[in-house]
Amino acid sequence: MSTLEFFRESVIPSLLEGTLVTIRMSVSSIILGYILGIILAVGRAYGNKIVRAVCNTYTFFFRGIPLLVQLLIIFYGLPSMGIYYSPYVSAVIGFTLCSGAYHSEYIRGAIQSIKSGQMMAAEALGMSRVHAIISIILPQALRRAIPGCSNEIISLIKYSSLSFMVTAIDLTGAAKIIGARYFRYTEIFLTVGIIYLVLTSSVDWALRIVEQKLKIPEM
Repeated sequence: MSTLEFFRESVIPSLLEGTLVTIRMSVSSIILGYILGIILAVGRAYGNKIVRAVCNTYTFFFRGIPLLVQLLIIFYGLPSMGIYYSPYVSAVIGFTLCSGAYHSEYIRGAIQSIKSGQMMAAEALGMSRVHAIISIILPQALRRAIPGCSNEIISLIKYSSLSFMVTAIDLTGAAKIIGARYFRYTEIFLTVGIIYLVLTSSVDWALRIVEQKLKIPEM
């Protein structure tokens, strides 16, 4: 069997299936992690002492422990407590929790870059604190946080390759299975690297367009 036939018949179908799993996993984790990051950032910036302490502790914990260790705890550790998740769900939970911590740092910094006078002016006009945060502060902060959050999104797509450590058959997991079956690791993992490069480059291009569209003029 020629190399071309080998890839067409044995490699490409499995890698495409694994790529779809990686995309679904990444999209779910990106959306949930971003929402979690917003909640944590607002809690850290505007919460009371207890809320700030909880949010800061969460961020410290999930930014400080390696993502792989978090995944292993969720998939292999929680069952000892009677909590079971499938490999796919375990990976999404792990990526979401870790990504949310990093997003919160970028968004919190963006919130703090907004002049406090805007909140004071909103309250002077009769707006509640919550209404002011949602209507005035967050729209500006989320736009300012796009560059940092974009980096986290790109990183998450690459980190998704760790999901095969909890037996999720994503792109990397599919490549490992094919490589073990045919012992042609170099060609297979080079192909995987190219696929990840295409994915991250495409997302980076799309995020740059979003950043330009939403860029605050004075910045």
